[in-house]
Amino acid sequence: MSKKKIKLLSPAGSFECLQAAINAGADAIYFGVEQLNMRARSVNSFSVNDIKQIAGVCKANKIASYITLNTVMYEHDMQLLRTILQEVKKQHIDAVIASDFAVIEYCNQLNIPLHISTQANVSNIESVQFFSRFADVIVLARELTLKQVEYISKEIKRKKIKGICGELLKIEVFIHGALCMAISGKCYLSLHSQNASANRGACVQNCRRPYIVKDAETNEELLIENEYIMSPKDLCTIDILDQLVNSGADVLKIEGRSKGADYVYTVTKCYREALLALEEGSYTTNKIEQWKKELATVYNRGFWEGYYLGRRLGEWTSHPASAASEKKIYIGKGSKYYPKINVAEFIIDSDTLKAGDTLMITGPAVGVAKEKMETLTVNGLKSNMAVKGDKITFPFHTKITHQDKLYKIVETVNA
Repeated sequence: MSKKKIKLLSPAGSFECLQAAINAGADAIYFGVEQLNMRARSVNSFSVNDIKQIAGVCKANKIASYITLNTVMYEHDMQLLRTILQEVKKQHIDAVIASDFAVIEYCNQLNIPLHISTQANVSNIESVQFFSRFADVIVLARELTLKQVEYISKEIKRKKIKGICGELLKIEVFIHGALCMAISGKCYLSLHSQNASANRGACVQNCRRPYIVKDAETNEELLIENEYIMSPKDLCTIDILDQLVNSGADVLKIEGRSKGADYVYTVTKCYREALLALEEGSYTTNKIEQWKKELATVYNRGFWEGYYLGRRLGEWTSHPASAASEKKIYIGKGSKYYPKINVAEFIIDSDTLKAGDTLMITGPAVGVAKEKMETLTVNGLKSNMAVKGDKITFPFHTKITHQDKLYKIVETVNA
């Protein structure tokens, strides 16, 4: 097993997710701002003004921060692009992730470290050689096999291909999360049907819907049962992580900037534990099964190992949305915190809560935390149930605010 330091990179679509990634053991996070990132539609992106706080939080927790500027860039984007990059430079964000040559050019002019995005579809050593004059890390195309990743990694060492910083170029691969039916996510279906370009972060996800196939001559119709034939299952490599590490990858990336803090925490935690197990020689089948059960509790469309093992065709999901074994139900929001006794107070806004229920708290400071309520304190008194309008209190280690949200966790039954 390789002894080199493997970097675990987690998504951060909010300050809650940022803290969740930190708590779970991420080495670095990536985030987007404004409309110049590939999750502009699906997540409430950070603003330029948030970059300073993001940088500060990451530096305080000794993790790296990368900003994604990976959409197609038009002429009218240049002013905003320059504004973002000036702030990135000022706040010492560790790197920019991009594929558009305008971003690449500006980063080199400003001496900002650059990572080549998977949108560049780098699939061979010649492309690696080309981009090495601009970048220090290259995110390889998601469609490569382990053998192809290993070949590129070995060739970088054999040819001594160095990045702009003067060190051997590093390669990054995706290890978990949503996959797109299009090569490197460059899909035009959303643009054609809704005039909403996926390559501008505005995908409406037409591919995730069921479709009827109709014979143009006979008018015979077929509803494709049990499979959404343009919607792949999610990538999950927890059970081939040893092979991925041995392929020579330097950075392992988790997809999910549009997901919640519970997703970011659970996925980051499982892969951090798996990497530690690999280092310690305790990466076992039993542990892998436990990690897969944990990963299945948060948002997913079913799992497969992607193209790493040489699959010729993707596995299609049978779920219109998430196949998670657990779901969260919004209950209420933070009301008060009593620091002398470390007690949090929440107001129930909807649904009901019973003694024995498991709660999940999310917020910018806590990230995400789960608490099982064996007993309930409702409006200052012991009770078996809380309803809308009630205030509940319980011991909690982190100060909560009005930004913190309270959820009830329930098991789901999937077909």
